[in-house]
Amino acid sequence: STSLPAAPSSSLFGWRCRDPWPQPPLPRRSVPSRPALPPPPRPAQPIPRAAASMLFEGLELVSALATLAACLVSVTLLLAVSQQLWQLRWAATRDKSCKLPIPKGSMGFPLIGETGHWLLQGSGFQSSRREKYGNVFKTHLLGRPLIRVTGAENVRKILMGEHHLVSTEWPRSTRMLLGPNTVANSIGDIHRNRRKVFSKIFSHEALESYLPKIQLVIQDTLRAWSSHPEAINVYQEAQKLTFRMAIRVLLGFSIPEEDLGHLFEVYQQFVENVFSLPVDLPFSGYRRGIQARQILQKGLEKAIREKLHCTQGKDYSDALDILIESSKEHGKEMTMQELKDGTLELIFAAYATTASASTSLIMQLLKHPAVLEKLREELRAQGILHSGGCPCEGTLRLDTLSGLHYLDCVIKEVMRLFTPISGGYRTVLQTFELDGFQIPKGWSVMYSIRDTHDTAPVFKDVNVFDPDRFGQARSEDKDGRFHYLPFGGGVRTCLGKHLAKLFLKVLAVELASTSRFELATRTFPRITLVPVVHPVDGLSVKFFGLDSNQNKILPETEAMLSATV
Repeated sequence: STSLPAAPSSSLFGWRCRDPWPQPPLPRRSVPSRPALPPPPRPAQPIPRAAASMLFEGLELVSALATLAACLVSVTLLLAVSQQLWQLRWAATRDKSCKLPIPKGSMGFPLIGETGHWLLQGSGFQSSRREKYGNVFKTHLLGRPLIRVTGAENVRKILMGEHHLVSTEWPRSTRMLLGPNTVANSIGDIHRNRRKVFSKIFSHEALESYLPKIQLVIQDTLRAWSSHPEAINVYQEAQKLTFRMAIRVLLGFSIPEEDLGHLFEVYQQFVENVFSLPVDLPFSGYRRGIQARQILQKGLEKAIREKLHCTQGKDYSDALDILIESSKEHGKEMTMQELKDGTLELIFAAYATTASASTSLIMQLLKHPAVLEKLREELRAQGILHSGGCPCEGTLRLDTLSGLHYLDCVIKEVMRLFTPISGGYRTVLQTFELDGFQIPKGWSVMYSIRDTHDTAPVFKDVNVFDPDRFGQARSEDKDGRFHYLPFGGGVRTCLGKHLAKLFLKVLAVELASTSRFELATRTFPRITLVPVVHPVDGLSVKFFGLDSNQNKILPETEAMLSATV
């Protein structure tokens, strides 16, 4: 038997068997080599909490800044649109029957206008806009549209147009705080009748009776200033002086000194808010003014009733006596409310403007020692001041003061360069032309006294304090009636102008006769114009009594004399 070749055996389930069909071995394939793979990346490190917090805060900041920028852009656009609509709103009020344009200018922002600019810029507000727009321009101040006017001819047309072109109208806050029964707020026949009643208060006879009392009040005040060990604030003390003069001399009230001090503080609050925005809100200036007025009226009513019931005789008639008698002569006895409004107006007229002018007078005598020495020479020549420097005994008289021509020039120059109030307000009764523009009916007009003085061509070197410009040799004010108008003009010329000039003359005489005074600061202070002209720091001055051997102001440095006025 033939034997078969042995087959490879395999074991299945433990059994060994042969493969009946053996396969030849497969050839080996050559596997191509693969490139080496890069090592797997390391797992990302977790961000620290502090860094994550900073990242989120940064994103929030960017988001907040973007939101803020969007808000600012929106507000800016809204303001621009509202301001443009505000301008168009007032441009639409022009008189379409008149072909002339309304004056150039800006109405500022809605509701508040340019009041903020006016308060912050002071004299720069008027001058900058006058340079940009001319002598007649429009603006919006203290809650109402306004056309401001500069220049003698323009001012003359307004002042002479009373009752047919224009009528008086103070800002609403001023009208409400002063009261309806005042000369300043009345118009037409009512105004004329009230001026007749009040005019006797400032007659020659009345001034002659006030003069000795005014001199005594000023002498007592200067003695108190000289006895004070430290420098005084001239503007504050001048306010107290003029307030005391108005209460004691002009009105004849016998108010105790302590009550008078309290009344003065209340009156200061009243005056500070007379030209406020007429917005009656808590803590607003207008609300504070109303509260001060109520307290003042209560105190004045008490003083008036006491005075009316007082039968004790006096050696002179005061303004309140004359006011009551004058009203009876004109067939109308004044009510208590009219008396209160009248006395409040008299105090207002005698207080703020006279205190402002008194401070300006002292400052100019400090800055110009030569003017003071020339004034003393005139007093010596008239026998008011002895050659040794001591004042002569006896009281001043009106005719004596009238003969002091250089003194008159000094007072005029103070009032020219430092006019206490900036101007007067009028409302337009019918459209008229002014300097090539239409002044529409219903608008308000403010004529500028101070800027008219500054731009008057009749005055040489307008910024220089020079009393001789009013002397007989030069008489620079003779060439134009409306170039010089510190007390206004027309039918509304200031009733108390002669009393104000009398007070300033007596103050100047007493300063030259009995006092020596020095500036207590290195330079003179800056001047602000609101509510009236006054130094920003009040003018700090040290006063000394004047003896027979020392009657001159100590010389000041050149830098001090050239300081800003």
